[in-house]
Amino acid sequence: MSGKSTDEIRETFLEFFAARGHMRRESASLVPATFDASVLLTTAGMHPLKGYFLGLETPPSQRLTSCQKCFRTTDIENVGNTSRHLTFFEMLGNFSIGDYFKQGAVEYAWELSLEGFGFRPEDIWITVFEGDEELGLGPDEEAIAAWESVGVPRERIVLCPRSENFWQSGPTGPCGPCSELYLDRGVAYGSPGDLPGGENERFLEYWNLVFMQLDQDPPGKLTPLPAQNIDTGLGLNRMALIQQGVETIFETDQFVPLMTLGRELSTRGSGDERALRILADHSRAMTFLIGDGVVPSNEERGYILRRVMRRAIQQGHRIGIEGVFLPAFAEQVIEIMGAAYPDLVSGRDTILKWVRGEEEGFRRTLEQGTKLLDDLLDAGAVSAADAFRLHDTFGFPIELTREMALERGVPFAEDAEFTRLMNEQRARSSAAAGAGKKVGRVGEIVREVAPEPTVFTGYEDLEVHTVVQGVREEDGRVYLKLAESPFYAAGGGQVSDAGTLTREDGGDPVHVADVVRAGDDQALVIDGGTLEAGQRVIATVDRGARHATACNHTATHLLHAALRARLGDHVRQAGSYVGPDKLRFDFTHTERLSEADRRVVEDEVNRLILEDLAVRPLTTTLDEARRLGAMALFGEKYGDIVRMVEIGDGGVSRELCGGTHVRSTSEIALLKITSEGSSAANVRRIEAITGPAAVRMMREHDMLLREAADALRTPVERLPQAVVELRDKAKQAARSGGASNGHVETADLLNGAQELHGAQVLTALIEGADAKLLMETADRLKGQLGDQAAIVLGSGAGERVHLVAAVTPALVERGVRAGTIVKAAAQVAGGGGGGRDTMAQAGGKDPAKLPEALEAARTAIEAALA
Repeated sequence: MSGKSTDEIRETFLEFFAARGHMRRESASLVPATFDASVLLTTAGMHPLKGYFLGLETPPSQRLTSCQKCFRTTDIENVGNTSRHLTFFEMLGNFSIGDYFKQGAVEYAWELSLEGFGFRPEDIWITVFEGDEELGLGPDEEAIAAWESVGVPRERIVLCPRSENFWQSGPTGPCGPCSELYLDRGVAYGSPGDLPGGENERFLEYWNLVFMQLDQDPPGKLTPLPAQNIDTGLGLNRMALIQQGVETIFETDQFVPLMTLGRELSTRGSGDERALRILADHSRAMTFLIGDGVVPSNEERGYILRRVMRRAIQQGHRIGIEGVFLPAFAEQVIEIMGAAYPDLVSGRDTILKWVRGEEEGFRRTLEQGTKLLDDLLDAGAVSAADAFRLHDTFGFPIELTREMALERGVPFAEDAEFTRLMNEQRARSSAAAGAGKKVGRVGEIVREVAPEPTVFTGYEDLEVHTVVQGVREEDGRVYLKLAESPFYAAGGGQVSDAGTLTREDGGDPVHVADVVRAGDDQALVIDGGTLEAGQRVIATVDRGARHATACNHTATHLLHAALRARLGDHVRQAGSYVGPDKLRFDFTHTERLSEADRRVVEDEVNRLILEDLAVRPLTTTLDEARRLGAMALFGEKYGDIVRMVEIGDGGVSRELCGGTHVRSTSEIALLKITSEGSSAANVRRIEAITGPAAVRMMREHDMLLREAADALRTPVERLPQAVVELRDKAKQAARSGGASNGHVETADLLNGAQELHGAQVLTALIEGADAKLLMETADRLKGQLGDQAAIVLGSGAGERVHLVAAVTPALVERGVRAGTIVKAAAQVAGGGGGGRDTMAQAGGKDPAKLPEALEAARTAIEAALA
């Protein structure tokens, strides 16, 4: 291997543009900023800059350059099959926001290609937009002239259609022609008649220049943008392939150590290049995704992460890698990439924790699925429905089903039914390409109300005298912009302020119902009224609601710090709600908090509250905030200058936060956790209240204890013992009956419930019970186990098996369905059945298999929850 290393290529590009007036930007997270719901993961270098291109935010410089981490799910099936497809990759780019345009972009690209990358001028070919009748556009003569001006002869400038050389972010919005640079690798890679833009290996595209000059709205109607922008993208890994003179990306310096590791661990030789490539790519993807706060789950980003991890595990299994191996690949990725991305090094322990936990859990799934598949193979056939059920219910990879069937010589036809079932299942991950609402419409409304941005004064003042800049009604909502506003716009989990607007010359106050954010700008949503542009008003925030919200927000920071201190640094915020009524905090963690954990965390927060610690918002640089250990939160976007909220002189908590807070922790008075449960797989949720609301709850609890003690005619301090005695008497009375009397005592059964991924799961064998009694018992148990519960009961009588499954609606929403679960159990016992998502029953012919059937049901529940 020769030529520039990948790190050297990255630095060459960034330094070239930094020396020419471009501000270097660190890569943004793979998790897009919360205001951009158009994608689940960052897929291009310009995504983190979208707010600048749309005019929602003011860029720190009109010239920017970056190396952006990117992830594209659309390429996942191609990884390993081609020499260049990746899911995770780095995209180099230079950007001009209203500064230089086509001529400047062309001159920079040409200079860097020749002087920075050492290409010969005669080896570089160019494609440009040929025009499009439907759009009413002719050839991009401006781009052609720019390329000719730097010395590219006209015969090496190739016109290409809209499908190849016209960029648009969607059916509507900013768009424009683009121009691509290709390297001619010679006729040895193709034929003399090949041209750039065609399907051939001779010409390798390495840089795309997008000329963002038009706005399309409605589709097909183009108008010039007020500012012309440049957005370019150069794939770092593809340039490494070119510079290092190798045939595939997997032979470049970032990939060789990972490919070597796979060969060393394999027990079946090293000939399966596809498996090794998938392992290399997917291990990079999982490491960076977890490093940016994504955890494995069955939803959105977590589902994408889980999918790449399980594909990697499957490929390791395919080439005979034994034991838990993904942590070794993650360690290798951190070693290779840690210098460029130090967050990987600092987050090493957290990354390895999630990788190991997911692999160990999936290996259990593989074992159970293999056992069930063996039974099907022994029977001599695997139908499409069988294969899909193994995949959907147990998470068993289709590829393994196909491979094992082939090895055993058992027919397995992937027919139309199989394809239909798989297409329906794939709909979950397709959300990655088009999830969420249309981005930018709120920003457009805010700008349409009035072009001048509102100045937010709400950190200092809760009441200001100001001027109405504009009023607009759309879709039944009245939007209004002020010159200065004390109202906080919803963001970072905190709800908007409420309050009123009152004309200075009198009149009834107008209620402020909501505040919408558009980058650094905002607009109020008001309940009617007759306010007009130019009128002077008094803008007043609801002080009580603001203070209650501030108490809850500061308490959230204390809670975050206490959880990390108790549970470990793998705890990260994964969502929140902060309002005047309560706080909700979602955080990454694998299991339910024990009573001891919950008590310690709550006590620690209340200790910090009583210490009367100062709460100080500080404005500093992002680098300084990171040096001080400030937490940057999941899905938030930060500039070079940030607002950091610090609690306590020693930095009990430091978080990057734009929300409103109390001045000292004693203002919170008290925090009481009201619930702790599962939000999603590997994500826990705590809800809590503070201040007067917490005091009221404590008083209500005291009153309930006194009433219960009075009812049992015992002192409050003896109440727990009195309840135990009462329960024991009830159990003794029930023992005289039993299943044979048409009743099953549930107290002992409840003791057998286990928590799996935040749900209560109970499987039990009840001798002598018929199907009706099982149904009644399951229904009673469901009411006693809470709103996240799944119960599977079984009984055997003679040669008959009865099975019943009951699932709470909340667990149905998480993908656990009674009909699917009971069917999985019944198949083991030689039968079948089904029913509703919340209650289903089945029969079987082999009572001896009941324990295995109940274990299969439990495994199916775990797979659905995982």
